[in-house]
Amino acid sequence: MASVSASHLILFIASMMVAASVAGVFTDSIGQLSNAVSEQGLDVSSEVRTDIEVISDAGSDAIYNTSGNDNITLHVKNTGSEDLGAEPGQMDLFVDGRYATTFGVTLLDDGVIWRSGMVVRVEIAQSLSPGDHRVKVIVNGDEEVFNFRT
Repeated sequence: MASVSASHLILFIASMMVAASVAGVFTDSIGQLSNAVSEQGLDVSSEVRTDIEVISDAGSDAIYNTSGNDNITLHVKNTGSEDLGAEPGQMDLFVDGRYATTFGVTLLDDGVIWRSGMVVRVEIAQSLSPGDHRVKVIVNGDEEVFNFRT
């Protein structure tokens, strides 16, 4: 009789250890999942609050400069509520579908942060042939397309 109780006690202790191990793994996995969901929520929130607008005049001769150095000059306004970085590493540009790597960004207002309502000047070093062109500006997931003619 004592041998049956001892074997039951051993099985009970073993099952409790397995249950504790499983609970520990689930707790850790749920914690990691919770952190991932929180981070994703912050990213989505930032993207939703980001909004830009190209405010340059498409009919103006000031868009494309052919005197000396060929470059495209655009003025982009932060119309969202998210503060953005006014630097080339914070935006992606495509000129006529090709990724632009040589461009500069200048904040036209005082400060170093591109706050809501502020404008930046984007100067893209790019030679263009006469005709219709487009520039796609991507900042923090928000995309704007600007069409113009040279």
